[in-house]
Amino acid sequence: MGRALPFLIVLVATLVALIDCLSTDRDDVRGLPKVVWCLVILLLPVVGVIAWFFAGRPLATEQPAGVASAGGPAGGPRRRQAKPVAPDDDPDFLRGIDTSRSRDDAELLRRWEEDLKRREEEG
Repeated sequence: MGRALPFLIVLVATLVALIDCLSTDRDDVRGLPKVVWCLVILLLPVVGVIAWFFAGRPLATEQPAGVASAGGPAGGPRRRQAKPVAPDDDPDFLRGIDTSRSRDDAELLRRWEEDLKRREEEG
């Protein structure tokens, strides 16, 4: 087990770096093209992983959506707006939720309550 632990650590770190690289948007990768980073991570597991996390990965200083970067709107670089993480963060999804279903549910509940009340009065 003592010899397997370093191998497992390198394997897990390589997989994490590879998944992180593959899930990063192509325009956000620093230094090298995304394909080259994947090859570096796979061919040089320890060095490639360390290089990815320090030199290739996007900086964590992302600004909130809609906020201009340091260059500002006067021709400076601008960050793209962040994509929603979950459906409940997506305004388009929230707008598209059918509110008539909640009305149908309320109507169904009202009918069930009336039916229950009628059965209680009969029995």
